[in-house]
Amino acid sequence: MLKTMRNIGIMAHIDAGKTTTTERILYYTGKSHRIGEVDDGEAIMDWMEQEQERGITIQSAATTTYWRRTKDGVQGTGAQYQINIIDTPGHVDFTAEVERSLRVLDGAVAIFDAVRGVEPQTETVWRQAARYKVPCIGYVNKMDRLGADFFHVLEDIQGKLGATLAVLQLPIGQESGFEGVIDLIEMREIRWATAEGETMTISPLSPELEKTANEWREKLIDCLSAVSDTVTEKYLSGEEIPAALIQSELRKAVIARELFPVLAGASRRNMGVQPLIDAVIDFLPAPDEVQDAQAHHLKKEEDMSVPCDPSGQPLGLVFKIQNDREAGSLCYVRMYSGQLKAGAAVYNVGKKKRERANRLLRMHSNKSEPMDTLSAGDIGVIIGMKLAQTGDTIGTENWPVILEKMQFPEPVISVSMEPGNLSERDKLKEILALLSKEDPTFIARENEETGQLIISGMGELHLDVLVTRILKEYNVWAKVGNPQVTYRESISAPAERTETFSKVIAGKENAASLTLRVEALPRGAGNTYTWAVKSPVVPDEIRDAVERGINSAFQSGIVLGYPCIDIGVTVLAAGYSELTATEFAFEACASMGFDEACRAASPILLEPIMAVDIAVPKEFVGEAISLMTARSGQVLSMESKSGGDEVKALAPMARMFGLMTSLRSVSQGRATFTMKFSHFEKKDR
Repeated sequence: MLKTMRNIGIMAHIDAGKTTTTERILYYTGKSHRIGEVDDGEAIMDWMEQEQERGITIQSAATTTYWRRTKDGVQGTGAQYQINIIDTPGHVDFTAEVERSLRVLDGAVAIFDAVRGVEPQTETVWRQAARYKVPCIGYVNKMDRLGADFFHVLEDIQGKLGATLAVLQLPIGQESGFEGVIDLIEMREIRWATAEGETMTISPLSPELEKTANEWREKLIDCLSAVSDTVTEKYLSGEEIPAALIQSELRKAVIARELFPVLAGASRRNMGVQPLIDAVIDFLPAPDEVQDAQAHHLKKEEDMSVPCDPSGQPLGLVFKIQNDREAGSLCYVRMYSGQLKAGAAVYNVGKKKRERANRLLRMHSNKSEPMDTLSAGDIGVIIGMKLAQTGDTIGTENWPVILEKMQFPEPVISVSMEPGNLSERDKLKEILALLSKEDPTFIARENEETGQLIISGMGELHLDVLVTRILKEYNVWAKVGNPQVTYRESISAPAERTETFSKVIAGKENAASLTLRVEALPRGAGNTYTWAVKSPVVPDEIRDAVERGINSAFQSGIVLGYPCIDIGVTVLAAGYSELTATEFAFEACASMGFDEACRAASPILLEPIMAVDIAVPKEFVGEAISLMTARSGQVLSMESKSGGDEVKALAPMARMFGLMTSLRSVSQGRATFTMKFSHFEKKDR
């Protein structure tokens, strides 16, 4: 039943408590029989050896569990809801895992640290959720920690995320005195009676909490009346607004992304999780309540909407590939329409290839159970597809519809890998190909000039994790070189060049002539190509050859061989003769002309600039700023928070290696930082 299904993601900054909260959800819903702790390396959702060793989530993990809404503190007897959960990483280096998860989810739970508030990666995942129009609910975790401040977090959410808040719970006490929450919809107190948090005790509001509860209840009604005419009418006529009406109107507002409901708890102490599961059921949408999937019909060449209908034509999106030593590629699929049966033929629409879904699985972290059918709205794994890649659409040949692809950021840091001996080289190449298929932000290539194997990723931690997997998991002996920064080339002035090409090959003359103009475009504009030749009329295959030549020249660089960015190329004239013109000649002429024109257009080298966010205790702010300026960093702002200060800066990627070690040494190990690519900037030679 679609109405009783929820596809949700758990998202937040690193160490906000995503996996800890997910472990409690699995325990209270009966999916697991013990609570797995991240700190002990026993979390069910962190199954990789490296996740257990490092205490962080590296790969998004999927699971399915079932829940009946609580009634008076215990699970009710109403409809049973299926909840598909994806626990995502919080480190910026693994942002692609969050990106592809949000692409296929219908709702998300954003978790906030009650001490730190809105942290840098929280802002990133919030923007990702906004891009995919994913409705969210908020959960302020760690209310039991020293320095916890629920109301400061609310201000932070409003200020940094610009969300319109609907506060559904207030904490009773904070820090070590955190006892439970006030439910502002039902106007009651909820406490947790046992250490495992299984038993909730519900009680009426105590007199000393009534005034605060009434104030915040008024605020809740006020924000709800701004989006609901029904609530406004009842409020203005002085009628009592029932809890059921608040829930139904709030649900509409959350699905429309007009309101952001916020709850409170302390997952580590097993407090606040059951009401959070209820809120997922009450306020996040079922698969058929969200906007229809957007697709493109290849034959009709028109965009279309695909409603979530199990009886429709089969259509699904491969959003993650994971390699299993025994089963091969595990293709994680979200079905948007129709049904897929185990053993049935599957058509990869983009690659125009037929494959077979040998088996269908429902995943529980790294364990699985077989399924007979995967229906619209559901998430599962297909075994048997060999050609599928992340972002591929699967469906049927008679309905060639392709779903919108996912966009991933470009890798900005590289290291070289050299196998210990020649016999290991082929094995290493195979493993790098497998890892590249799993992770769209990991690229492995061979440098044609040096013969080195170069691997590129999103940051030091990302590459460290992948290198450790290659060495330990796949038992390949290899040496790792120093990180290399991925530079870019561009130009700083306009230039024109007329290039001619003439060569006799096998007794036939191959000739071409082109006049090109190159000009610098604004940073971030990308490369452009324009054909502005009015006469003579040049055949399409020759024009295509010129475009191929220009595009290959963009990749091969100008002076140092780095890819070119932000260059506009216009073909002004073409010397075309039917007797001597060939595709080969024009492709070569375009490439040579581009090279010569760019060399005359004051070429420049661009380096990646990183946006760095440092969370540091107040007493070490000076040292952190000095560290950044010593690395050619530019400090943009500094903000004081209850848990310390936050320094925002821009710095060249080449100067950022080893920052974590230096930062820990000047802050007694208490400072942390996140770093993401910001833009390319001219490098001072």
